[in-house]
Amino acid sequence: MGKVTGFLEIDRHDRKYQPAGDRVRHYDEFLVPMDHREVSQQGARCMDCGIPYCHNGCPVNNIIPDWNDLAYKGKWREALEVLHSTNNFPEFTGRICPAPCEEACTLNIDDNPVTIKTIECTIIDTGWQKGWIKPQIPEQKTGKRIAVVGAGPAGMACAQQLARAGHDAVLIEKNAKVGGLLRYGIPDFKMEKHIIDRRADQMLAEGVEIRTNTFVGKDITGKELVEEFDAVVLSGGAEKARDLLVPGRELDGIEFAMEFLPQQNRRNSSEPLGTVKPILASGKDVVVIGGGDTGSDCIGTSFRQGAVSVTQLEIMPMPPEYPDKGTTWPFWPQKFRTSSSQAEGAERDFSVATKAFLGSDRQVEKLHLVRLNENMKEIPGSDFELKADLVLLAMGFVHPVHEGMIEELDIERDDRGNVKVNTDNYQTATPKLFAAGDMRRGQSLVVWAIREGRQCARAVDEFLMGDTVLPR
Repeated sequence: MGKVTGFLEIDRHDRKYQPAGDRVRHYDEFLVPMDHREVSQQGARCMDCGIPYCHNGCPVNNIIPDWNDLAYKGKWREALEVLHSTNNFPEFTGRICPAPCEEACTLNIDDNPVTIKTIECTIIDTGWQKGWIKPQIPEQKTGKRIAVVGAGPAGMACAQQLARAGHDAVLIEKNAKVGGLLRYGIPDFKMEKHIIDRRADQMLAEGVEIRTNTFVGKDITGKELVEEFDAVVLSGGAEKARDLLVPGRELDGIEFAMEFLPQQNRRNSSEPLGTVKPILASGKDVVVIGGGDTGSDCIGTSFRQGAVSVTQLEIMPMPPEYPDKGTTWPFWPQKFRTSSSQAEGAERDFSVATKAFLGSDRQVEKLHLVRLNENMKEIPGSDFELKADLVLLAMGFVHPVHEGMIEELDIERDDRGNVKVNTDNYQTATPKLFAAGDMRRGQSLVVWAIREGRQCARAVDEFLMGDTVLPR
């Protein structure tokens, strides 16, 4: 794979960012692409390592060494075919996946993994630029109709695979456009939304029917879907946000991240906000509670809206900058990471717990905080206050929303509140009812959603037809 001695001769190079002072002035993507020659050289670094741990590091089991080699040889179209064989939407993962494949790369033993994510993104972007990506229309139809509820990456992947198998797939979405968190949670500066639109157009051409502005549980009942369709797939995500129930939580100016982020995405696309209260960081001291990706997205969006300052608080201790590779590789390590948004000027503080929100005239003005020791216990006398005009809660999601469709269909849930199905057949206790993605798995990565959507489509196809040719 690649050039036999490539990893010895060629240094790792990756895509660069536009300077922070420039990129905070707009909401466009700011990654600077590498040219094909540079990317080919990076593909040459892929070793013939015997056991490609990157396969297992990648949730969709991308055949990474193969398309690295093809990129090295300049065979971009062949590389695209290999890439698409395991992943319906490489342009999504090539932009926003945290790249566990690179953490699993053999060359990461000394912190110089192959730039897998960049190579992936270059392959798929080249495919779109060259016009190589065409609708895959089935040769014959089965006459079976499947409803897929929730048009995030899991639902999109599932519906597309089912359509390609010859079924009539109906993708049902409560919002005005498809994409789920990719559309309404991921900021445009990380992934522009025309990237989702062109996949939606492809799916329409392949025979997928897309019904937007349709809320299952309100506009139509789950029982009606079960009666109308031969199978129903639930892929509605895990949207129940974790709250912070401390004194002062009722004050104005304390908002969930997923009330803040979708508004800006809708503004960018000229989609009406409706009757919701506008949430803006302009001219404010912003505090983001939660140190993960959603919190990071809140930081970048706040700076672009004109926040005076942004501070990100994390209850967990600061992770090590250099983890022990002997105990972590090839698995995903806990290590100190700085996102592009955090690098734009955010202050970060670790081992901090919020005791109360303080304010006057029903408006939050500051936070009462306390520091924690290594055992997550409060350190006596470490209390302090932090000014805040806007507090964004980005502490993750606990489970799917139960009210409505899940309760109506009386679907069994696991101990965490997720829809309980196994990954052998993705089937609930109601035989024709399936579930996949974050609704089954809990909050996770887009690449896991794509994997589960694909696997669930295979399970549905086998359930309806007795056999399947769809890949697992």
